[in-house]
Amino acid sequence: MCPFSEGEPLSSFKTHKKLDTLSYKTVSLNKATVDKNWVIVDVEGLVLGRAASEVAKIIRGKNKPGYTPHVDCGDNVIVINAEKIRLTGNKWSEKQYIRHTGYPGGQRFQTPQEAKAKNASLLVERAVKGMLPKNKLGSQLFKNLYVYSGSEHPHEAQQPKEVKL
Repeated sequence: MCPFSEGEPLSSFKTHKKLDTLSYKTVSLNKATVDKNWVIVDVEGLVLGRAASEVAKIIRGKNKPGYTPHVDCGDNVIVINAEKIRLTGNKWSEKQYIRHTGYPGGQRFQTPQEAKAKNASLLVERAVKGMLPKNKLGSQLFKNLYVYSGSEHPHEAQQPKEVKL
């Protein structure tokens, strides 16, 4: 039987139980309500791209239930043992990082092997930065990343928690 049958006024139908709509509101974090922690990640023996994507998720805050896309709600991440990162296949010699000096004919190429010889932590920084947003928030989030070539770091006072990837 149709609830709106002819002859019955609409007021005679029972209304459904009212929901408490306040409990269903979306929580949006802001600078004051965000809970930022310090996390340490050991990337020894891990593949560069896979480790960088997990680190980028932690920096962005996507691993937290209160993730808000337009707010810096992620953790501060310390990456150690960057010189022991792995690349698969022939990427050590065949992959190329390209930059431009700004002058005519100023395109420069660098392999990961050459970049690691100069500074191993730049490989991880470059990979993580490429996985963050390309806007002001991405620049702000990148400041929450601390990469060190060895296993020593100067952030013991923050009491970072170790995360396994």
